[in-house]
Formats: sequence, structure tokens, C-alpha cells
Amino acid sequence: MIISTLAYIEKNEKFLMLYRNKKENDINEGKWVGVGGKLEANESPDECIKREIFEETGLKAQQLKLKGFITFVNTICESELIFIYTVSDYSGDLIDCNEGTLEWIDKEKVLSLNLWEGDRYFLTPILKNEDRFINIKFVYDADDLIEVVEM
Repeated sequence: MIISTLAYIEKNEKFLMLYRNKKENDINEGKWVGVGGKLEANESPDECIKREIFEETGLKAQQLKLKGFITFVNTICESELIFIYTVSDYSGDLIDCNEGTLEWIDKEKVLSLNLWEGDRYFLTPILKNEDRFINIKFVYDADDLIEVVEM
């Protein structure tokens, strides 16, 4: 199982979203996601997300808020355990991302984007700023969500 991280960076009632349109053989191609990626050897999830945020956006996260984790199972790739974060304190300027197009999206419009269907399950409480820990398993057959298990 792959262990990875995913962050939603906040500014002025907007989230920084990544439209995945630049990477070859990308399971996320054509979808809007947060920024993040896989843990490297000897790296904690917090270290990973800070590194990934900087690599993909040029921003340096000052403070992270762990919102929970999801287990992503799909018939077309290896399963993933994904740590979900929000970030509202950061410094730096945006750079071009080699994985897609970065864009600040109004929070009320995020759920109308082309997302993984399961993302709506954990983004809804995050967008409402609910203070609950997320622990959900999503099972997909390619792009089709076939099971949701909330723990």
C-alpha cells in the first residue's frame, strides 16, 4: 500500500486546487485535486506534505491541520492511504506546477468541479469547517465509486 498526503490550502474563502492535465499516465488526469504526493523513505506525513506543497506550489506551509485520512482502493492501481490536511498559514509565491494547473477556487464552487466522486465525502465537512476527524475508505472500479465505508 502506498502512503501519501493531500492538502487543501486556504486563502480568502478559496482553496488552491490542482487541475491534473500535465502528467503522463496520470490516474487523476482531468480531475481537480488538492496538492500532495507520496512519502519518501524515512519521511513523516507532515514532512511529506510540506515538501510536496513546496515542490508543487512554491509555498512554504507554516502550520498544518490534519483533518484525517482516507483509504483509496482502485482496481487499476495500488491501494493508497492518504493523509488529508488543510493549510491556512504559509509564505511564498505560486510557481507553475509540472503536474497541472493551479487555481484558487471559491470554496462554494469546489464541489461542482470534476473531482473524484469520493472526494465530496471528505471535502464537505472540510468546506463547512467541521471539527471532526475523517476516516473513510473508498473502493473504485476505475472511475466508478462502488463502495464507501465511513469508520
